[in-house]
Amino acid sequence: MPRAIWSGTISFGLLNVPVKLYSAVARKQVSFRELRASDKSRVRHRRVAESDGEEVPYEEIVKGYEIGPEQYVVLTRDELEDMDPKKTRAIEIQDFVDLEAIDPIYFDHPYYLGPDRGSERAYALLARAMADRGRVAIARFVLRNREHLAAIRSTGEVLMMATMRFADEVVSPDELDGVIPEDVEEPKKRELEMAGALIDQLSSEFEPDRYRDEYREELLSLIESKARGEEVVEAVSEEPKPTKAPDLMSALEESLQAIKGEPLAAGAKRDGDRARKRAPAKSRASSRSSSGRSSGSKSSSKSSGSKSSGRKTGTGSRSRSKAKAAK
Repeated sequence: MPRAIWSGTISFGLLNVPVKLYSAVARKQVSFRELRASDKSRVRHRRVAESDGEEVPYEEIVKGYEIGPEQYVVLTRDELEDMDPKKTRAIEIQDFVDLEAIDPIYFDHPYYLGPDRGSERAYALLARAMADRGRVAIARFVLRNREHLAAIRSTGEVLMMATMRFADEVVSPDELDGVIPEDVEEPKKRELEMAGALIDQLSSEFEPDRYRDEYREELLSLIESKARGEEVVEAVSEEPKPTKAPDLMSALEESLQAIKGEPLAAGAKRDGDRARKRAPAKSRASSRSSSGRSSGSKSSSKSSGSKSSGRKTGTGSRSRSKAKAAK
């Protein structure tokens, strides 16, 4: 049973629907502690004043907004508390819009909204009505002393809410002066056709389970190997080189040939091999899946997927490590 992190009421018109808020994601970053290299003693951080190096107790700390070099406007805790948004428990719906009208860059953190006790019927009514209309609710609410903008959408049975960035928090592409050159030669018709054909060959349905955090899996595998005392051999990886403008057509043609399994032109075998490694998304996914099944029986209960990485460099590294450890 998931634990609710907030409870409140969805409010629009005269309808009030009590709900509970649940996180929709589980972060799985690998965390490290800072240690002193000589004796592995834990390193602690303290709040120290720059002027005299003395530790400052928490109750003596105030917050200052820097308006110039070493010039601050100081705000007390009481002043900041007075400025906190009104601590309401209402998710106030302001508009209903089409989901396609919202640029994904505005979405921040996803949540689920579940019915609170006694509000099951009103919750189901709202979820069904929003799904039938195909609209997304734009709302405001307060969470952790901060006002948030949010988008609420319905699957028909479940309401999902994503906090959103305000407009002044999003950088417009117009501000990328000097980043996107304006005097670039227009792509040739044949280049566009080849690029489109390559995209078509790599197109498939989005299946989230096909994509894994390979870096995290390899990192956990490295940690487990070192914990067992195995020697770790660093794998050498080749950085991809950017394709030069005159080579665009040949790179596109060789990529398509590699995907289709056709023989490559003379002198292009090395680049074609590299394209085969990068290009076929479906092949990569099935390869990783079979690799995960074959190594799953050897995985520890602590990290069942950490040894099924699809990267050849990481797999080779671990194989050499085990071989040296066996000797």
